[in-house]
Amino acid sequence: MARPARLVRSALTAVAVVTAATLTLTGCAGEGSGTSAANAAAGGGGNAKTLTIDFATYNPLSLVIKQKGWLEAALKKQGVTVTWVQSAGSNKANEGLRSGALDVGSTAGSAALLARANGSPIRAIDIYSQPEWSALVTTPKTGITSVADLKGKSVAATKGTDPYFFLLQALAANGLKASDVTVQNL
Repeated sequence: MARPARLVRSALTAVAVVTAATLTLTGCAGEGSGTSAANAAAGGGGNAKTLTIDFATYNPLSLVIKQKGWLEAALKKQGVTVTWVQSAGSNKANEGLRSGALDVGSTAGSAALLARANGSPIRAIDIYSQPEWSALVTTPKTGITSVADLKGKSVAATKGTDPYFFLLQALAANGLKASDVTVQNL
């Protein structure tokens, strides 16, 4: 369902102010999402007064904000209810934004960049920078002891996520191409 641009701006403004006032939250918002709740929060008098936001184990800040109830407290005066949805990864957060199931989602930076580059109408409303924590791991019985040993092997990674981009970077740094491995999309 399409939502007017004025409402989108109100949504993004309200969400950005609330999250910045409570704690930095890595988040993206769909251009057509969150308008009713955030418009109500911004005094626009929207009908729906629910803000749907994801939380994720890969985004510890979202876990803290959810546990502490800071977002609910900040929006209570405006009569806005916060609904939390557990995310299964950056790609799922981006899907939730595109489908309108989420008003605000947390994603890895590269996943948001890729989604935006592919035409997804999302906007970054805040960025929290921290070192990435991706690793390539295997068990001793595979005989894989280096990135070069991955040639011809299957590697599990979710395309469009930071671990996937880390895999591509590691392959390139070791003279391999993405086509040298079979990526099992999680």
